[in-house]
Amino acid sequence: MRKRYGNAALARRARCVLLWVDGERRVDIRAKLACNDGFISRWISAYEAQGLAGLVSLHPGRAPKRPVAKLEARVLERTLKHTPKDGSTHWSSRKLAAELGDVSFSTIQRIWRKHGVRPHRIDTHMVSNDPDFEAKAADVIGLYLNPPTHAAVFCVDEKTAIQALDRKDRMLPLSPGRAESHGFEYRRNGTLSLFAALNTATGEVLGKTAARHTSEQFVGFLEDVVASQTSRREIHVICDNVSSHKTDLVQEFLSKHRRVHIHYTPTYSSWLNQVENWFARIQRDVISRGVFTSVKDLDKKLMRYIRQYNKDPKPLKWIYADPTRRITADSSDSVD
Repeated sequence: MRKRYGNAALARRARCVLLWVDGERRVDIRAKLACNDGFISRWISAYEAQGLAGLVSLHPGRAPKRPVAKLEARVLERTLKHTPKDGSTHWSSRKLAAELGDVSFSTIQRIWRKHGVRPHRIDTHMVSNDPDFEAKAADVIGLYLNPPTHAAVFCVDEKTAIQALDRKDRMLPLSPGRAESHGFEYRRNGTLSLFAALNTATGEVLGKTAARHTSEQFVGFLEDVVASQTSRREIHVICDNVSSHKTDLVQEFLSKHRRVHIHYTPTYSSWLNQVENWFARIQRDVISRGVFTSVKDLDKKLMRYIRQYNKDPKPLKWIYADPTRRITADSSDSVD
């Protein structure tokens, strides 16, 4: 109690014991220590049972009890095969704890964490119904992993209907403790389509904007891709199955340029086209938070991003994993 530096809680407990030994009444001890009868009884009993050690820690605690396998199986079975009775689409740890009754929410969280179960998360997928999926996918993946010698491989697609949005209210800039803020209301200034061709070997991107995404525009962009390569170099173009990529104009273009070969990805398999990855980048870096006063302003900022990107391009590292993990239309309810 006389130490100038120490734990105030320990000094308070020691004073309680000394006052009790001196014969002080409980009412006086409560007044002097601003405590209740429970505090007095707890620490007097601890001192009588363990001496000074009892004042330091009456309950030293223990390691958290590990859930047994039977309890884990019960929690996982309820999580994976049932839904909450209140109509919710997924479980929370507290809802499941209330449902089971004899399990704490922290125990449920530990079980979920151990087995990688995350009910609060949801992913999306697209199932391809193409009967020739394996053949088309193998053709495209083969161009990524083992491209033809002395040939150029381009992933081509268009990002359509990019809106030139201008904000009606002024923007609040980024500052310490506050995120950048845009006004909720916006003004539409038109739309623009962006054609892009990603060179899989170098990572460079050829870009072109157009008011619409028609077959004529697509063929004109293919002309630009051909012009970017030497006259004898074979060119392989990977693109999706949109109708503008399969018109008579496209076939006429292919008949005039025998060194150009188009490879179509399977239906609903845009993830096989590497340029979609680059579109996600320009969406994140330029479009999503951009402020565009006109279509011309949008065009200028898109092309400026492409020029800056091509100063230090990097090809994608394509890795083909286990093909048996593909989700098919006749897949069972549980997919690894």
